[in-house]
Amino acid sequence: MLILAIDTALDACAAGVLDTEAGKLLAQESEGMKRGHAEALMPLIARVMKASGIGFSGLDRVAVTTGPGSFTGLRVGLSAARGIALAANKPVVGVTTLTAYAAPIVSQNGEHPVISAIDARHDHVYFQAVGGNGSSLVRPQVAPIEEAVGASRFGAAYLVGNAARILADRWPADAPRPFKVDAQAAPDIAWVAWLGAAVSPNTAPARPFYLRAPDAKPSKDPLQKAAQPPPP
Repeated sequence: MLILAIDTALDACAAGVLDTEAGKLLAQESEGMKRGHAEALMPLIARVMKASGIGFSGLDRVAVTTGPGSFTGLRVGLSAARGIALAANKPVVGVTTLTAYAAPIVSQNGEHPVISAIDARHDHVYFQAVGGNGSSLVRPQVAPIEEAVGASRFGAAYLVGNAARILADRWPADAPRPFKVDAQAAPDIAWVAWLGAAVSPNTAPARPFYLRAPDAKPSKDPLQKAAQPPPP
Protein backbone atom coordinates (compact mmCIF):
# COMPACT_ATOMS: atom_id res chain seq x y z
CA MET A 1 0.00 0.00 0.00
CA LEU A 2 1.24 3.48 -0.91
CA ILE A 3 0.15 6.19 1.50
CA LEU A 4 0.62 9.96 1.48
CA ALA A 5 0.70 11.19 5.09
CA ILE A 6 0.15 14.85 6.01
CA ASP A 7 0.57 16.64 9.33
CA THR A 8 -0.04 20.33 10.06
CA ALA A 9 -1.75 19.94 13.44
CA LEU A 10 1.00 21.38 15.65
CA ASP A 11 4.36 23.11 15.20
CA ALA A 12 5.43 21.39 12.00
CA CYS A 13 4.41 21.10 8.38
CA ALA A 14 5.19 17.55 7.27
CA ALA A 15 4.42 14.99 4.59
CA GLY A 16 5.71 11.57 3.65
CA VAL A 17 5.00 8.72 1.26
CA LEU A 18 5.00 5.26 2.81
CA ASP A 19 5.39 1.99 0.92
CA THR A 20 4.05 -0.65 3.32
CA GLU A 21 5.33 -3.55 1.20
CA ALA A 22 8.87 -2.15 1.24
CA GLY A 23 8.43 -1.25 4.92
CA LYS A 24 9.80 2.26 4.54
CA LEU A 25 9.09 5.85 3.60
CA LEU A 26 10.01 6.59 0.00
CA ALA A 27 10.27 10.30 0.78
CA GLN A 28 9.52 12.67 3.63
CA GLU A 29 9.97 16.28 4.64
CA SER A 30 9.20 18.20 7.80
CA GLU A 31 9.57 21.91 8.51
CA GLY A 32 9.20 23.25 12.03
CA MET A 33 6.79 26.19 12.13
CA LYS A 34 4.15 27.73 14.35
CA ARG A 35 2.45 29.66 11.52
CA GLY A 36 2.42 29.65 7.75
CA HIS A 37 1.25 26.06 7.19
CA ALA A 38 -1.17 27.16 4.46
CA GLU A 39 1.60 28.68 2.34
CA ALA A 40 4.12 25.91 2.98
CA LEU A 41 2.07 22.72 2.70
CA MET A 42 1.28 22.28 -1.00
CA PRO A 43 4.84 23.07 -2.22
CA LEU A 44 6.15 20.66 0.44
CA ILE A 45 3.77 17.91 -0.70
CA ALA A 46 4.82 18.50 -4.32
CA ARG A 47 8.48 18.05 -3.38
CA VAL A 48 7.76 14.88 -1.41
CA MET A 49 5.69 13.35 -4.19
CA LYS A 50 8.39 14.15 -6.74
CA ALA A 51 11.08 12.62 -4.52
CA SER A 52 8.98 9.48 -3.99
CA GLY A 53 8.59 8.89 -7.72
CA ILE A 54 4.88 8.22 -7.18
CA GLY A 55 2.09 10.14 -8.88
CA PHE A 56 -1.06 11.03 -6.97
CA SER A 57 -2.99 8.48 -9.03
CA GLY A 58 -0.56 5.79 -7.83
CA LEU A 59 -1.45 6.32 -4.18
CA ASP A 60 -3.75 3.90 -2.39
CA ARG A 61 -4.70 6.19 0.46
CA VAL A 62 -4.17 9.62 2.04
CA ALA A 63 -3.71 9.94 5.82
CA VAL A 64 -3.87 13.16 7.82
CA THR A 65 -3.65 14.21 11.46
CA THR A 66 -7.02 15.29 12.82
CA GLY A 67 -6.01 16.86 16.15
CA PRO A 68 -6.15 17.92 18.80
CA GLY A 69 -3.95 20.81 17.83
CA SER A 70 -4.03 24.24 16.22
CA PHE A 71 -7.47 24.98 14.79
CA THR A 72 -5.93 26.81 11.82
CA GLY A 73 -3.28 24.16 11.20
CA LEU A 74 -5.81 21.35 11.32
CA ARG A 75 -8.03 22.99 8.72
CA VAL A 76 -5.04 23.40 6.38
CA GLY A 77 -4.03 19.73 6.56
CA LEU A 78 -7.54 18.35 6.40
CA SER A 79 -8.49 20.53 3.42
CA ALA A 80 -5.37 19.47 1.53
CA ALA A 81 -5.87 15.78 2.28
CA ARG A 82 -9.52 15.81 1.29
CA GLY A 83 -8.79 17.75 -1.88
CA ILE A 84 -6.00 15.40 -2.98
CA ALA A 85 -8.07 12.33 -2.15
CA LEU A 86 -11.07 13.67 -4.06
CA ALA A 87 -9.01 14.61 -7.13
CA ALA A 88 -7.18 11.25 -7.15
CA ASN A 89 -10.33 9.28 -6.25
CA LYS A 90 -8.64 7.70 -3.24
CA PRO A 91 -9.84 7.12 0.35
CA VAL A 92 -8.68 9.45 3.10
CA VAL A 93 -8.28 8.52 6.77
CA GLY A 94 -7.69 10.48 9.95
CA VAL A 95 -5.13 9.86 12.70
CA THR A 96 -5.19 11.69 16.03
CA THR A 97 -2.07 13.50 17.15
CA LEU A 98 -2.24 11.86 20.59
CA THR A 99 -2.20 8.39 19.04
CA ALA A 100 0.58 9.34 16.63
CA TYR A 101 2.70 10.49 19.56
CA ALA A 102 2.13 7.25 21.49
CA ALA A 103 2.44 4.76 18.61
CA PRO A 104 6.25 4.47 18.32
CA ILE A 105 6.55 3.92 22.07
CA VAL A 106 3.76 1.35 22.25
CA SER A 107 5.36 -0.47 19.31
CA GLN A 108 8.33 -1.27 21.57
CA ASN A 109 6.05 -3.29 23.88
CA GLY A 110 7.44 -1.56 26.95
CA GLU A 111 6.17 -2.02 30.48
CA HIS A 112 5.62 1.65 31.25
CA PRO A 113 2.34 3.50 30.66
CA VAL A 114 2.47 6.14 27.93
CA ILE A 115 0.93 9.58 28.40
CA SER A 116 0.59 11.73 25.28
CA ALA A 117 0.13 15.41 26.08
CA ILE A 118 -0.42 18.52 23.96
CA ASP A 119 -0.45 22.07 25.27
CA ALA A 120 -4.03 23.39 25.23
CA ARG A 121 -3.00 26.70 26.88
CA HIS A 122 -4.76 28.34 29.81
CA ASP A 123 -3.18 25.79 32.18
CA HIS A 124 -4.85 22.89 30.34
CA VAL A 125 -3.57 20.00 28.23
CA TYR A 126 -5.05 17.56 25.75
CA PHE A 127 -3.97 14.12 26.89
CA GLN A 128 -4.56 10.41 26.86
CA ALA A 129 -2.91 7.53 28.70
CA VAL A 130 -2.37 4.00 27.41
CA GLY A 131 -0.64 0.95 28.80
CA GLY A 132 2.66 -0.24 27.39
CA ASN A 133 0.65 -2.66 25.24
CA GLY A 134 -1.61 0.10 23.92
CA SER A 135 -4.61 -0.63 26.17
CA SER A 136 -6.61 2.47 27.09
CA LEU A 137 -6.11 3.89 30.59
CA VAL A 138 -7.47 7.42 30.13
CA ARG A 139 -9.51 8.34 27.08
CA PRO A 140 -8.51 11.44 25.06
CA GLN A 141 -9.68 14.58 26.82
CA VAL A 142 -8.82 18.18 27.66
CA ALA A 143 -8.20 18.81 31.33
CA PRO A 144 -6.44 21.12 33.78
CA ILE A 145 -2.79 20.18 34.22
CA GLU A 146 -3.37 19.30 37.87
CA GLU A 147 -6.01 16.80 36.80
CA ALA A 148 -3.89 15.36 34.00
CA VAL A 149 -0.96 14.59 36.30
CA GLY A 150 -3.37 12.37 38.21
CA ALA A 151 -2.40 9.78 35.60
CA SER A 152 0.76 9.38 37.68
CA ARG A 153 -1.27 6.75 39.57
CA PHE A 154 -0.49 4.32 36.75
CA GLY A 155 3.21 4.33 37.61
CA ALA A 156 6.44 5.65 36.10
CA ALA A 157 5.08 6.90 32.78
CA TYR A 158 6.69 7.66 29.45
CA LEU A 159 5.61 11.26 28.75
CA VAL A 160 5.51 12.31 25.10
CA GLY A 161 4.19 15.34 23.23
CA ASN A 162 4.76 19.06 23.16
CA ALA A 163 3.37 19.29 26.72
CA ALA A 164 5.45 16.40 28.11
CA ARG A 165 7.78 18.78 29.92
CA ILE A 166 4.81 20.72 31.29
CA LEU A 167 3.46 17.56 32.93
CA ALA A 168 6.91 16.53 34.17
CA ASP A 169 7.37 19.91 35.88
CA ARG A 170 4.06 19.47 37.73
CA TRP A 171 4.47 15.77 38.48
CA PRO A 172 3.41 14.90 42.07
CA ALA A 173 6.38 14.64 44.41
CA ASP A 174 5.02 11.47 46.02
CA ALA A 175 4.50 9.63 42.68
CA PRO A 176 7.05 7.51 40.81
CA ARG A 177 9.10 9.82 38.61
CA PRO A 178 8.41 9.71 34.84
CA PHE A 179 10.37 6.99 33.07
CA LYS A 180 11.18 9.37 30.20
CA VAL A 181 10.17 12.86 29.03
CA ASP A 182 10.07 13.22 25.23
CA ALA A 183 8.94 16.76 24.37
CA GLN A 184 8.48 16.40 20.60
CA ALA A 185 7.09 19.46 18.84
CA ALA A 186 5.06 17.25 16.47
CA PRO A 187 4.50 13.54 15.80
CA ASP A 188 6.82 11.60 13.51
CA ILE A 189 5.28 11.68 10.01
CA ALA A 190 6.36 8.06 9.50
CA TRP A 191 4.03 6.97 12.29
CA VAL A 192 1.19 9.07 10.93
CA ALA A 193 1.63 7.07 7.72
CA TRP A 194 1.83 3.67 9.44
CA LEU A 195 -1.26 4.41 11.52
CA GLY A 196 -2.99 5.56 8.34
CA ALA A 197 -2.28 2.16 6.85
CA ALA A 198 -3.70 0.35 9.88
CA VAL A 199 -7.06 2.12 10.25
CA SER A 200 -10.21 1.95 8.14
CA PRO A 201 -11.83 4.88 6.31
CA ASN A 202 -15.11 3.72 7.86
CA THR A 203 -13.91 4.08 11.46
CA ALA A 204 -11.21 6.76 11.15
CA PRO A 205 -12.74 9.65 9.19
CA ALA A 206 -10.70 12.69 8.22
CA ARG A 207 -12.56 15.20 10.33
CA PRO A 208 -11.37 17.48 13.14
CA PHE A 209 -10.83 15.93 16.57
CA TYR A 210 -10.97 19.14 18.60
CA LEU A 211 -11.97 17.96 22.12
CA ARG A 212 -13.07 21.55 22.82
CA ALA A 213 -14.50 24.56 21.01
CA PRO A 214 -12.26 27.31 19.60
CA ASP A 215 -11.17 30.07 22.00
CA ALA A 216 -12.52 32.73 19.67
CA LYS A 217 -15.58 32.63 17.46
CA PRO A 218 -16.02 34.78 14.33
CA SER A 219 -18.39 37.68 14.78
CA LYS A 220 -21.35 38.17 12.52
CA ASP A 221 -20.78 40.06 9.31
CA PRO A 222 -22.01 43.61 10.13
CA LEU A 223 -23.36 44.01 6.58
CA GLN A 224 -25.30 40.78 6.89
CA LYS A 225 -26.60 41.83 10.30
CA ALA A 226 -27.69 45.22 8.96
CA ALA A 227 -29.54 43.54 6.11
CA GLN A 228 -31.68 41.46 8.47
CA PRO A 229 -35.24 42.74 8.88
CA PRO A 230 -36.16 44.21 12.26
CA PRO A 231 -38.14 42.03 14.63
CA PRO A 232 -41.96 42.37 14.36
